[in-house]
Amino acid sequence: MRAYHPALNALGLIIMIFGLLMGFPLAVSAWLGDGATLAYDQALMVTFACGALLWMFTRQPRRDLRVHDGFLLVVAAWVVLPVFGALPLLAYLPGLSFTHAYFEAVSGLTATGATVLSGLDDLPVSINLWRTFMHWIGGMGVIVLVVAILPLLGIGGRQMFKAEVPTPMKESSLTPRITETAKGLWVSYILLTVACGLSLWWVGMEPWDALIHAFTVAGLGGFSSKDASLGHFHSIEIEIVVIVFALLAGLNYATHYLALVRRSLMPYFNDPEIPFFLGVLLLSVLGLTIYLSQFHAHSDLGSTLRYVSFHVVSIATSLGLATYDYTLWPMFAQLWILFLGSFIACSGSTGGGIKMMRAMILYKQFFREIVRSLHPNAVRPVRLGSQPVSEGILHAVLGFSFMYMVSIVTLTLVLSASGLDIVTAFSAVVACINNTGPGLGAVGPADNYAGMDVFQSWVLAFTMILGRLEIFTFLVVLTPMFWRR
Repeated sequence: MRAYHPALNALGLIIMIFGLLMGFPLAVSAWLGDGATLAYDQALMVTFACGALLWMFTRQPRRDLRVHDGFLLVVAAWVVLPVFGALPLLAYLPGLSFTHAYFEAVSGLTATGATVLSGLDDLPVSINLWRTFMHWIGGMGVIVLVVAILPLLGIGGRQMFKAEVPTPMKESSLTPRITETAKGLWVSYILLTVACGLSLWWVGMEPWDALIHAFTVAGLGGFSSKDASLGHFHSIEIEIVVIVFALLAGLNYATHYLALVRRSLMPYFNDPEIPFFLGVLLLSVLGLTIYLSQFHAHSDLGSTLRYVSFHVVSIATSLGLATYDYTLWPMFAQLWILFLGSFIACSGSTGGGIKMMRAMILYKQFFREIVRSLHPNAVRPVRLGSQPVSEGILHAVLGFSFMYMVSIVTLTLVLSASGLDIVTAFSAVVACINNTGPGLGAVGPADNYAGMDVFQSWVLAFTMILGRLEIFTFLVVLTPMFWRR
């Protein structure tokens, strides 16, 4: 057990920091007098005390985190932190079961947005704020946040960062020091969040609603302070702002940071993912608008374009906010936007799915195999922009894509065997593994996940964490080889 003390010691620090972050909704609750202050008092004290005890009992001579430590710490953090994130919900909502509270917290921290709660309009501001603040913390990755802090305490963070950052090219960094890289990403993240909140306030949202939805949009989460989601506001201006910032959040934050540091738009033109990202979204909007017009899904072409544009961007980027029950559309349109959420978000963004970079690599590898079939001796390397992709990365992408499909099929069969209809089971798994939130059938945008039984809720909570950690990080820890020292 002592071999795992460095990871557990760092986990204790992370839990303490997470507890301190509860001070934000606590201060808001005390300021507004919304009645939830005691819930945060209790949750903060329990969280900080548990983290402190774990930290004290695992202290030993300092050493940097190794590969095993990084994997164990990241998985442990994403499994354990939702337990503490659920505490304010359990303390304030006495009828809420631990299973549903944990599911809600997992959905918050993984920036999924699949909720089991209703009556959101009547909840205290601080409770809705905490739910979306978890999106904001988890969107960029709480581990990336802590990577910028732990070196100050003498604990190296490179292994954590490599295990946590969602991208197939984890060896690259923006700056020579991993701490500076994490800080740079967070600067971009904070600036985008502030700009989103101010824009939503400017176009008519109340200040607290603007802040809550800014956390949701920046983290590409999906929680809202309204049961009707963004449809509550009936505002095309708000929808346009959300579309713009969802697109920005769906881009690589490293690109944002480089553009900020260099005071130039060239990093956006040099990013090979962006043309595919915008091109697929634009073609999907135009195609679905024309398709739905044939079925008279909405009163006129303008309304069709409005609803299609919003939901294509929202679901594809894994934001998950809704203004309309798109399960009323023909099944092809429903499945298409759900499918988009599997790959649209760029690597290094807060979105879910396999990421656009992997999709591009898979497409180019497929095309290369066609060329090889016709010209066996041809040398045609796979390139992203002007850079060749190494065979190691190609194999990693192929392996990841295989496990992604296997996970969806396996978990869909598990949920189907538990009694769910196949549309609900499949869409719930796809929505959770892609961290999108709403699915189809009984988990569509007009419903939520409260109808899932205990077993189904735990399966989907596991699915959300599996998707957030991009499958391999989680599965590595489950292999017997990992535990052999």
